Amino acid sequence: MKLESIKSVYFIGVGGIGMSALARYFNGRGCKVRGYDKTETLLTKKLVEEGIEIHYTEDLNQIPDELDLVIYTPAVPAHHEELQYLQQSGIPVKKRAEVLGIISRGMKAIAIAGTHGKTSTTTILTYLLREGGVDCSAFLGGIALNFETNFVEGQSDWVVVEADEYDRSFLHLNPDLAVILSMDADHLDIYGDREALLETGFRAFAKGLKPGGQLLIHHQWESTLGPMGNVKSYGTDSGHFQAQNIRVENGYFTFDYEGGQHRIEGLQFTLPGKHNVENATAAITFALHLGVSPESIRGALKSFKGIRRRFEIMYRRDNKAYIDDYAHHPSELTATITAARQLFPGQKITGVFQPHLFSRTRDFADGFAEALDLLDDAILLPIYPARELPIEGVTSEMLLQKMKSEQKQLVEKEALLAIIEDKKPAILLTLGAGDIDKFREPLNAYYARENA
Repeated sequence: MKLESIKSVYFIGVGGIGMSALARYFNGRGCKVRGYDKTETLLTKKLVEEGIEIHYTEDLNQIPDELDLVIYTPAVPAHHEELQYLQQSGIPVKKRAEVLGIISRGMKAIAIAGTHGKTSTTTILTYLLREGGVDCSAFLGGIALNFETNFVEGQSDWVVVEADEYDRSFLHLNPDLAVILSMDADHLDIYGDREALLETGFRAFAKGLKPGGQLLIHHQWESTLGPMGNVKSYGTDSGHFQAQNIRVENGYFTFDYEGGQHRIEGLQFTLPGKHNVENATAAITFALHLGVSPESIRGALKSFKGIRRRFEIMYRRDNKAYIDDYAHHPSELTATITAARQLFPGQKITGVFQPHLFSRTRDFADGFAEALDLLDDAILLPIYPARELPIEGVTSEMLLQKMKSEQKQLVEKEALLAIIEDKKPAILLTLGAGDIDKFREPLNAYYARENA
């Protein structure tokens, strides 16, 4: 399929973060872009403002005529009426990942893979490159606060993309440069077990690099991946490229970068936590590889605003703070809670967690309980089902029973605001990948009102 021939595109699930980036890409190319999504959100409203037509009910009559391409997300169920109809129509119907692969094959691609940290690292790298004179394009898995969008259009041959392991989507990519951040067990509903995730997922992705391509991997996963071609490692005080002397100074995480021909001391970074410093280390390595100067990197790290829902500080004043984060895996919860402890030492940390998917909750129940026990006070919401039907015995109550902490409770969403107003937590985290983000604005307004 040639991109030049595509004039009219229809999206099923257009409001998803990855799908909306593609919609913006085609809209920017002058294509007629229309789509369906289940619910209206701030993001879909923004897409409509940008000229993309969207409807919110499954309705064959609203499918436009004369389509060149239909793009859908695996999050849409197979029995979706519009999807079934279009798959039988003779119009090309492709998954989001396939189309991203087609786009990136015509460019020089940098792909960021890993079970955690993809969006942060992709966005950090994109910002470092663009601030350093490399006019790259980027498809981001979140809204970058420096760009206020999840799609960045550039004029150079370089494109930065997230390489998503879900549904083996990243196997459609053949990048010039790639990073593997982590390979924790996840998406076992797709892969079956951890070894299949490694073999048919990450190892297959690594083998898909273009000839002469460079792979960068976190040092702790190097032996797990096994022997590969041109592989370098990074990490904290380990690997070919290192973050060293990590400390907190004047509200910034501060560190030294060492690797290759470069040593850069006293880098100040806005995102908290060792994991984010390591993500930045991977991004710095490829930015230097593409010719960005150390001084440009220094300035960009300090002016990086972050990503919506990635340790996003919604409110902060004196000793009070409200932070919202997308964390939905035990490792991500641990990283976020630990970062909050490092940023607010000695403070009581209250967290509200909405589990995402019955299968993930079942597969990692012990890990979730262990991570949630890191909170001083844990509030659980019912499981957000997303694409799944309930699994017998898998509930938030099950997680609560596995936790050792005594400061824990399960509440319905309708009661959450009243609970928070009663507890008056100094440091509050909202955590999860479901619809917990609907509480962002009410909670932000509460903190502003309470501390006026």
